Amino acid sequence: MEKGIVVTPQPEATEAGVEILRQGGNAVDAAIATALVQGVVDPQMCGIAGFGSMQIYLPRAGVHTFIDFHGKAPQAATSDMWLDLIEKETRDGFGFVLKGRVNDIGYQSITVPGSLRAYFEAQTEFGRMDWADVVQPAIAAAEAGVMIRPHVYFFWHEEDDSGRVLTADKLRFSATGRDIYFRPDGSLKRPGDRIDNPDLAETLRRIAKEGADVFYSGEIAERIDADMKANGGLLSIDDLRSYRTHRADPLWGEFQGHRIATNQPPGGGVMLIEMLQILDNFDLQALGHNTPDYIRVVAETMKRATSDKDNHVGDPDFIDVPLERLTSKDYAAELAAGIKAGEVAEVARYQGAESKDTTHISIVDAEGNAVAMTHSLGMPSGVITDGLGFMYNGCMAVFDPRPGRAGSIAPGKSRFSSICPTIAFKGDEPCLVIGAPGGTQIAMGVLQATVNALAFDMPILDAIVAPRISATSNAIDVCNRIPRWTAAALEAQGYQIIRSYMSYDFASVHGLKRQDGEWAGGADPNHDGMALRL
Repeated sequence: MEKGIVVTPQPEATEAGVEILRQGGNAVDAAIATALVQGVVDPQMCGIAGFGSMQIYLPRAGVHTFIDFHGKAPQAATSDMWLDLIEKETRDGFGFVLKGRVNDIGYQSITVPGSLRAYFEAQTEFGRMDWADVVQPAIAAAEAGVMIRPHVYFFWHEEDDSGRVLTADKLRFSATGRDIYFRPDGSLKRPGDRIDNPDLAETLRRIAKEGADVFYSGEIAERIDADMKANGGLLSIDDLRSYRTHRADPLWGEFQGHRIATNQPPGGGVMLIEMLQILDNFDLQALGHNTPDYIRVVAETMKRATSDKDNHVGDPDFIDVPLERLTSKDYAAELAAGIKAGEVAEVARYQGAESKDTTHISIVDAEGNAVAMTHSLGMPSGVITDGLGFMYNGCMAVFDPRPGRAGSIAPGKSRFSSICPTIAFKGDEPCLVIGAPGGTQIAMGVLQATVNALAFDMPILDAIVAPRISATSNAIDVCNRIPRWTAAALEAQGYQIIRSYMSYDFASVHGLKRQDGEWAGGADPNHDGMALRL
């Protein structure tokens, strides 16, 4: 008999998902319990005040849908409110650095959060357990306290050249943050130390009892509103009351005889489909995995999809996204022809990152139900309302502060994100459930692991751990396991190669693959996660 399996970047969250399956819950119950625990044990990666995208596949019930819950710009936001503050665009093209970092830290950086609304809708509509029972593992984790894992500590201290506020400084922003994340001597807590956050446990108890409405229109909403008003925030209780998730059919594409189901804009699925269908015009095995020729083809594919994203993809409620063209095989063939002819794409930038503050869940249960969910804070804002315990998203940072662009600010608008929870089908049967945290690099990481699994038939863990590259600008970024002779061959063709100091880089892919009649899971070594079978 087939058994359920869960894979996430956090062992505690994976355990919670499997425990829910043991209690008789289905994949949706397990996914929501897992997500809530992730918000406790990895609180800068995700949480109830974040955003995301969830693919739900329930074949016996005839359900295959997405719940999209991107954060929305508050009604108080305007398209030109930060126009005079621009310093630069980040090199990967996902976000701007502003004077005073007002879009990156503090009360103006917060978009209307969608995560809790989506969790509640998914579980109460498609799960089979009581809501309170699904929230209980997160309550228990918050009550017991959280052990700081190596990757959490690494993320707190990670620095890049983007110009953004360091996560450690965001942890200091609020009184709660200074209290729970730092030692008495003022130093940041270290791996093995514990985070005690009784306020979060109490908030989760309220949510377990009263559902999502307490957050969006009840007492918690009133406390959020009062804090925002007192500190110049854009978010208001009217924004919370009016927040709605978005339901959509999957966006479909084809690759190597498989049907690929992923999310609609403003998610990153359109980039994934475009890239897979471009690569389907090449004999990838003949090129040789991660050879200079192979990397050139993949990098040029990434650059073309990045330019199309920059120019055409955003919130479809605000702009006309040419989905039919971007996901057409004819367009993919046209772009592939240019790559074959040796044409080098240019990725325009205003001078010159979306944060990696994201996490993922892949779950299949014994009945064949599957959930792929990527959810995030986008970037942590640093803001924690006194007495509530959770940190808000900082997603205003990824909007374009220039009016008239696909990603420009507008009230109620969601900004594009690279998240792309994906399920691949062979015929009518799912064979791959995959996704990743990793900011701008999500689609790039999911692309390469998917190609590895489907075109090269690698086992899921091999597909995930194989060295990756990224090309979201004119340079090609490579992880430190790409051989230097390979990089030298690309430099000889005129490419700028930027080597990461990390051996595992460019998103952190987590996935499940069905092979020889059984599901197997793989967790990216870039994080601390694991796959666990029921």
